[in-house]
Parts: sequence; structure tokens; C-alpha cells
Amino acid sequence: MELPNYRVLPVGDDAPPRSSWGLWGSHDVFGCLNLLSAEKVTEAARLVRTGKVFALNWAMELPDPPLFGRSPLSHTVIKEGPWQDEELTLWNTQTSSQWDGFRHVRSADYGYYGGVPNGEHGIHHWARKGIVGRGVLVDLARYRRSVGRPLSMSDPDPITAQELADAITSSPVTVGPGDILLLRTGWIEWYVSLRSDERSELSKNLRAPGLRPGKDLLEVVWDLHIAAIAADNPSVEVYPPQPAPAIKRSNTVGGRQDESDLFSHFALLPLLGLPLGELFDLSSLAEDCAADGIYEGFFTSAPLNLRGGVASPPNALVIK
Repeated sequence: MELPNYRVLPVGDDAPPRSSWGLWGSHDVFGCLNLLSAEKVTEAARLVRTGKVFALNWAMELPDPPLFGRSPLSHTVIKEGPWQDEELTLWNTQTSSQWDGFRHVRSADYGYYGGVPNGEHGIHHWARKGIVGRGVLVDLARYRRSVGRPLSMSDPDPITAQELADAITSSPVTVGPGDILLLRTGWIEWYVSLRSDERSELSKNLRAPGLRPGKDLLEVVWDLHIAAIAADNPSVEVYPPQPAPAIKRSNTVGGRQDESDLFSHFALLPLLGLPLGELFDLSSLAEDCAADGIYEGFFTSAPLNLRGGVASPPNALVIK
């Protein structure tokens, strides 16, 4: 199907402004994952040339301490006669590498994606479908270095919509409809270099580079017509949120500021239906892409088949 551009959304009379509601029918729980057709999967499978496999899940015990006040993972091995078992307790599915499901964020004005009731969304829908297609890496860290503005890992360094568009344009690979877009900032490599006291301080006062929210970002991302977007930083977006100066001065709805101009999660998930991946470990993949000049591969992800789940580790691989 030919998808509409951002400026002509929505397509239905009853849909919220600038939303994809109704694009894939009523009671839709997949959003942009609907673009991962059998044809797209078949095309992506042809990208396997060398058999190199890159696992994108970061260690489950990292970051340590967890960010955003989340609970740390507790792992207990249980010995029982000749057998061993184990238990995970206090495990937050969003502590380490994760997909944000559609239950994670709701729009204050319109609710959850597609108007589907909260309890009827869940990561199990994505798990039973699988997330499989063409993965494309855009190395934002290398791009910003190339233009003389290296990303600052310890600051809320915003990556503008124009910078994202320019990085994609200058990349050796073309981003196309139905792709899973992987954005590398280099944050994970920086994090593992920190001392324990620096990690502890970061958990209390998180500052990290990322995409700057705003309608211009939503337009750039939606008009790519990708199936999902995942990055190696804590929230895909800059944190704490750093809206553009022009947005700070204006753009209010009913006398208040549009929440998606402050944090694009409020539009990307509940309005546009675009899955967000965070803390994906892209370091080895990026190193290999820089070495061979090939920035695409066969992407697979099997989220937890957890009924009603809010989020899940991606269990993601890229095979080149």
C-alpha cells in the first residue's frame, strides 16, 4: 500500500490529528509493524551474505544502577538435587535493551494507539507475529564527528530533525518503507567506560544525547515509512527533553503545550504507532559496517510472549 505523508494525516474522519489511526483497519495492535509483509521478509533474507551474526541485546544487568528509578534485576540460581533452576525477581522489562510497547505511553487527549483499550494492547501481539525485516544502521555518532560536532555523551545533546535527515542522506544505505531503522549514538560504548561512582551519579541525574522532539522530527521519521526505530541510548530522544526554542515559545493546544513537542514518545507510540527500541547494543554491528561499508542486514526480533506486556527485551539479531 502507498502510505500518506505526515502532513496529510490522518486518513479517517474520526482519527486524531497527525495520527495513523485507521490506516490498517480498526482495533489495530501492530501499527507500523504491519509493513513487515511476507515480501519484505523474503527480500530481507536475501541480505545474508557472510553469515555474520550480531546480537543486539545488551547485558540484562546493565545499566547498573538502573535508570529512571527502575528496579535492579535479581537473579537466583536454585539447586534442587541433580537439577538447577533459576528465578528472576524485581525484573523490570525496560531496565536494559527493550521494545516500548503500545501500553507504555498514552496520549493525554486520545488514549492508547488506535483507540484500542489499554488492556487489549500487549507485547504478546508483537511476539506472536515476530519482528523480521531489513535492518539499516545509521551511525549518528560518526556523522556528527564528520561535520565537526561530536556528540557529547554526558549532556542532553539534541540531534535535530535536519541532522537526522542529513545523516540518513549521507549514509551508504538508503532507508526505505518497512525497514527497521537502527540509530547509533555511541552511548553504550561510553557508558561501559564509566567508573561505578559515575554510573551511580548518572542513574540519579540522567543526561544523554538523542533526537530532539518536535513536529519536524515526527515528519522526518514518519515520511521514511519505517516499521520501527531503535537506538543505543536510553530513550531514543534527548534526555532530559530539550524541545526546540521556537516550540518553547509557541505551539499550544487549548492553552497548554502539546505534549509531543516536549517528548515525541507521546506521538510516536500512541498516535503514529511506531515501535521504539532503546538501549540496543549496536557497537559490534557499527564496527563491522564501518569496516565493510555495508549498513544493512537481516533483522529478527522475538519479544516476550507475555500477554498484556508493556515492554520486552528485543532478543534481536542482525545477520549480514
